[in-house]
Amino acid sequence: MIRITSTLLFCFVAISLCAQSAAEPPADFLRSIGKLYVVVAVIVVVFLGIIFYLWRLDRRMTDLENQIDDHA
Repeated sequence: MIRITSTLLFCFVAISLCAQSAAEPPADFLRSIGKLYVVVAVIVVVFLGIIFYLWRLDRRMTDLENQIDDHA
């Protein structure tokens, strides 16, 4: 119970800190020098890489499970 409460408290604090208007100037700065699109592109590439890795891992696990079922 304490773990759940502390996690929720941490989430509320993080949301309240991110909701302040201080988060906008870095975005405007990155947009003004054209780097915002680079940051978004890197995030998308990393996300797609993680999805591809998980997809391949799932295929390998399915193959191993099929091999175990065949030998049993």
